Formats: sequence, C-alpha cells, structure tokens
Amino acid sequence: MNSLRIVVVGTMASDPFAGMAWMHMQIVAGLRRLGHDAIYCETTSAWPYDPLRAYKVCDSSYALPYLARVVSSFGLGDHWAYRRSYLDNAWFGPRAAAAQDLLQHADLVFNVAGATRFNDDGIRVGRPVYLGTDPVIHEAGYANGDEESLIIAREHPEAVTYGENIGRADCPIPPLPGLRANTRQPILIDHWEGTQASRRTFTTVGNWEQSGRDVVLNGVLYRWSKHHEMTRFLELPQRIGTPIEMATNLGAQLPGREDDQKVKARGFDPQVRARFEAHGWQFTDAVDLSLDHLRYRDYLRASRGEFTVARDLNVRTRSGWFSERSACYLAAGRPVITQNTGFGTVLPTGEGLFAIDTLDEAVAAFEAIESDYARHSRAAHAIASEYFSAERVLAQLLGALGA
Repeated sequence: MNSLRIVVVGTMASDPFAGMAWMHMQIVAGLRRLGHDAIYCETTSAWPYDPLRAYKVCDSSYALPYLARVVSSFGLGDHWAYRRSYLDNAWFGPRAAAAQDLLQHADLVFNVAGATRFNDDGIRVGRPVYLGTDPVIHEAGYANGDEESLIIAREHPEAVTYGENIGRADCPIPPLPGLRANTRQPILIDHWEGTQASRRTFTTVGNWEQSGRDVVLNGVLYRWSKHHEMTRFLELPQRIGTPIEMATNLGAQLPGREDDQKVKARGFDPQVRARFEAHGWQFTDAVDLSLDHLRYRDYLRASRGEFTVARDLNVRTRSGWFSERSACYLAAGRPVITQNTGFGTVLPTGEGLFAIDTLDEAVAAFEAIESDYARHSRAAHAIASEYFSAERVLAQLLGALGA
C-alpha cells in the first residue's frame, strides 16, 4: 500500500466534548496506523465554545491547549494544525507552516460532517470528501433543495456516509450525488479493551432534547431529538432487574453555546425527570463527564453495557446508522441494546448486540444478556474487532475511494 497524505478536517476544538474528540482522533490515528501521513486540521470560522467561561468566544485560549492535549493523548503530538478563521486567519500547531499546502495537495481531505465551509473560509482544497457522520440530514436537505445541503454537494464532488443502507432499494433516503461509499465508525479497539465492568448498571451518554433538525421528506416528518424515542421505553427499568443510567444535560441550556446554532440542546425538564425516575431510571450530569475524553472512556468501560435509542429519522428510514459510542461499548466488551435502524443488514445481532423495536424486545434482550453475561461480553468485543476495527474500516474506505 502506498503512503498517502490525508487531512481530516473537523470541529473538535470548537466543540470540545469527549464524543467529538473520539470521533475525530480515531479516524486520524487509524489512518496513521495504516502507514499514511494523516493529520488533523481545524479551520472553521465558527467561534469555539469555551466551557470554562461557558460561552462561545472569539479567541483560542481554550481551544488551542485543549486540541494539543487531546491530540497528544493519542500519540499524534505533531500531526495537527489550527487556523483561527473566525479572527485573523493565523495558523497554529506543529504543522501550521505546511497546512495550507497539505490541504491543497493532499491525496484526500475528509471534511467531517461537512462542518467546515472551505470556500467561505478562503481555503483551497485539492480533493475534498464529505464524511457524513449524521446521515439523513443533508441527504434529505439536498432532495428538498435546501441551500446548506446544495452547497455541501457542490463543494464535495465525493461523499461517504455512515448511513449504511442509504442508496439501497429498501431505504427511502436518496443518496447525495457524489456518494462513493457506505462506511462506519472506525474504532481503536485497543484503547477500549482491558478492563472489567465495575458497575451493575447499563448506561448511555447523550443530549436529552434537541431542536432544529427535524426533516420532512416526501411529505413525512422525521424527528431528530432522541427524547421522543426514549419515552417509548419509559417502563423498561420496572420490567428488568438491571439498573439503567443516562448521562445527559440535566441543567439548563448551556449559555452561549447553542443560542446561535441550528441544533439547540435543551435542559432536562424537572417534571419529565421526575416521571422517568418514578419508573426507575437513573440520571447523572454529562457536562463534566464529557469535558475529559479519558473520563468519558472510564464511564463507558465501568458500565455493564449500554441501553440506548436512536433518532427517529434513522429509525423509521432504516438508514443503517450505528452509534460510534455504541461501537466503543462493544470494543470494551460491553453488550449493547439499541434501537433498530436497519443496521442488521451489515452487523450481526442477537449475541452481544441487540437491535430492538419494542419494549418487550428490550426486556428480552436484557434477559438474554443476564442469562450468560460472559458470552455476550465476548460476542460484543468480537463484533467490534471484526466490524469496527479502525484499521479494517479505513482500509476498506480508502479502497472504495480508489486511493
């Protein structure tokens, strides 16, 4: 395999939370494990969020040290660059001097979630590839003539998506015009294995309620916020003998973080929380947990497994999307029970991983896992190793792109 120059462009420092850190770094580190000269580059003109000041700010005083710290923790200390596009266009980081040339002449430039507007920021890019981590949104937007999605398609002649069923006859979501590959989240398996669950509790991490990303396609409304789906499983803890805990945004909406964004994360309504707790649900605040990607990993690995739901827009469309967080639970050897998005077309289910549509199916999945936890734990790790290994996933993706 020839060594390629690859740039992964994202918004990890602008949105400095653990899920974003793992999403971006597992891609970059995985590409480097394959022998490629891969770097992480951030050039967005969006103001970065500073959790110490609890506000989006027009400076890099938190973003730059945070970025350097996270990249270093993955052994990628000199493989990053940061452009302060929102202020003075100054470049920072070990690759600052070479970053513009890399972007223009790299073999591939992956734009994670299409979140960076190269044209708006005056960045010249040689071969941009849209990496669709949240399928359905931009596909539906393009079909509806939404300007944001049209711009993404124009700026990215090639696209790949984590919606593994998009483009297939049984999925109603039309692909973006430049779709080259259906892929999935690359996971650094060795970063997650090696510990035993220290709690009896099944957990998950995520925003409780979000607004601003519902879509309509062919006259059908598809919802973005997961709270609609979680409510369907309100009675689950009372039906099983296993505790379930959700790490989520229990407080009010974070000041200054969401007020100028399309997707707004709302705080947990006390009455809603009380209703769920009356049915046996447990909650913990996710904000502090999510500020440290290693603490986030410890939380997942301490868990007995994951119970979670998916967004309605992935459930009813059967897009085939699968959560990166859930893949990390699997890599740690933690069984996963998650709402069915059609991922059973590409992933094995029924042992270590359960795709559920109803409350009764969720109960049955818990009973199966508790009947032989060790077997399901081994199966979970085996699925991660076979289907989510960063080296395997990224090699297949590069092959599909002809790189």
